[in-house]
This record gives sequence, structure tokens and C-alpha cells, in this order.
Amino acid sequence: MSKLIIPLIYLALVEGTTVFNPLRPWWNAPSRTANRIVGGFPIDIRDVPFQVSLNYYREHWCGGSLIGSRWILTAAHCMDVSDIPLMKVRVGSTHHESGGELVVIRRVLPHPLYNSSSVDYDFALLELEEAVQLSEEFYAVELPGRDEPVEDGQLLQVSGWGDTQNEEECDDVLRATIVPAVNQEECRRAYSTGHEVTDRMICAGYLGGGHSACHGDSGGPLVHGRTVVGVVSWSRGCAQPGYPTVYGRVAAYYLN
Repeated sequence: MSKLIIPLIYLALVEGTTVFNPLRPWWNAPSRTANRIVGGFPIDIRDVPFQVSLNYYREHWCGGSLIGSRWILTAAHCMDVSDIPLMKVRVGSTHHESGGELVVIRRVLPHPLYNSSSVDYDFALLELEEAVQLSEEFYAVELPGRDEPVEDGQLLQVSGWGDTQNEEECDDVLRATIVPAVNQEECRRAYSTGHEVTDRMICAGYLGGGHSACHGDSGGPLVHGRTVVGVVSWSRGCAQPGYPTVYGRVAAYYLN
């Protein structure tokens, strides 16, 4: 295993926070009727075959990305649980509760500099007990080059099974939305009174809000084509005007 990026985006798991809302697992969200990607659309796993669901106690907990036949990239905060042996990875399914294959996690490698207070270095790698079969249709996501930039305004896609804030939408179907990359300094100004937006983070979203990742999307992929540029981390609320979602910047986290 060489040049593997270890981005884990910690979405603070603190109940009652009003400013920096952790994109926490859905059962910790204020309401179970508000489920998944906000302002998005249903998507088939064949369109994002690298997308996985981390199942904890047989329920969807976080998202993640296949970066190889035995490796998952997710957020470090998703691993802040006491019973990791009870967590499995569902691969190859549009639904987080059925289909595809459930794979046992062999070991968890959080980024060595991960800090749950500053939400910096929020990355982790999961090694699977058994390799999954990759093919031309069922492929792993590609990793960007070291420090490879993302242009301001570039359209990116985020996907997952997190909150939609719409109780009429099925909560077991994968969804996605398209969001533009936000200028780093603009994002820092937006969050100037809270957590620091570091160089290990990247922001994406619309000034007017309406489209974003949300609770339960933590650890999931922000992609440009087949390349994962971000890992869902934290935000103020979900799809709130003036507050883009913050992702772990994958290109900043190479470990040789």
C-alpha cells in the first residue's frame, strides 16, 4: 500500500450544537423524518460503484469510498464508537439496508494527526477482511495527486444516505447532489467565529444554500468525475445559506 490518502472528516458528535453541526449518524439527528442528501436526486450504485455504507448495529452509520479492493476511505469521526467489531461495510448496493455484500472490517487506521476538537485531519482508512471483486463496472474511486488543486466554482458531486430534510423521500435509496467548490478564503470568512477552516479542508456549496450533504453522509465522497477530492466532514446546519459544507481535502493527506 503506497501513497494512500488518509482523509477522515470529523463531524463533531456533540448534541445541541447550533453553530457547527456535525454531519452525524442519522439516528443522532433531531428527527428521523429528516433523512439524507439535501436538495438532491436518487442515484443508482452503478453510477458511483465506489460508494459504500458503514453499517453499525445493522443500521446505516456513515458513508465511505472504495479506494482499492481491500481499502475504504472514510471520516475519522465515524470511528468514534466503542464497538467497531459490530461495524461492517456494505458494498455494491443502492440501498443501505439490503443488497450488495456486507464485508467485515479487519482494522481501522485513523489519521495519526486526527483531532476531534478542531475537526482537522478527519480521515481514516478501513482495511477489509476480504477483498471485493473489482471490474470495469464496479471500480474503486481514483485519488488525486498530492496537493492537486480544485478550481473555485468547479462542479462536484456528493452522495450518500444521509438526511434529506424531506420526510416523503425514501430513506433507503442512495442520493446525490451537485455543488460548486467554494473559494477557501470565502469559506474561512463564513466560519470566522467558529472552527478554523484549515488547508486540509475544502468547501463546497451554493451561497443561497439548498443543496448539501447532511447527517449520515459523514465520510462519504465528494467527487469530480471518478476522482475523490473530499470526504464529508462538518457544517453549520445542512444546506444553510452562507454556510458551505466543509470536506476533508483528500489531496492534502498522503502518507507514504
